[in-house]
Amino acid sequence: MTESTRKVLIIDDDPFFLKVLTDNFRDNDFTVFNANDGIEGVKVYLETLPDVVISDLVMPRMGGVSTCMEIGRLAGNNPPVIVLLTSMFMEPPHEHDPPEMGARVHIPKSTSPMDIVIIVEQLLERAKYLPN
Repeated sequence: MTESTRKVLIIDDDPFFLKVLTDNFRDNDFTVFNANDGIEGVKVYLETLPDVVISDLVMPRMGGVSTCMEIGRLAGNNPPVIVLLTSMFMEPPHEHDPPEMGARVHIPKSTSPMDIVIIVEQLLERAKYLPN
């Protein structure tokens, strides 16, 4: 995977946060796809098969937990890096093995957008060397 082919799907119902995060990923050579809720996010996932899915936790129609779990189920043996963003906790970004709430990585929304990009880049780099 070359730098310019990295694809990220950002799912969030907050238009401002969605734009800020989208701009930061685009500025770092990601192809970015957006969805405003979980139902749209699952649809966009199936159409684009991104390398990374970043989902807000609380959204209308389908929340982040259900969204992440459905994407993980649909991905089968080739899952994307799935990140859950939430404003419901303030601890530092952390990883769960096995995944909790459908995502292996949980990041508070208070994390700076550039730091989120850096975390995602590190996860993608590490994923190259880990078995599925």
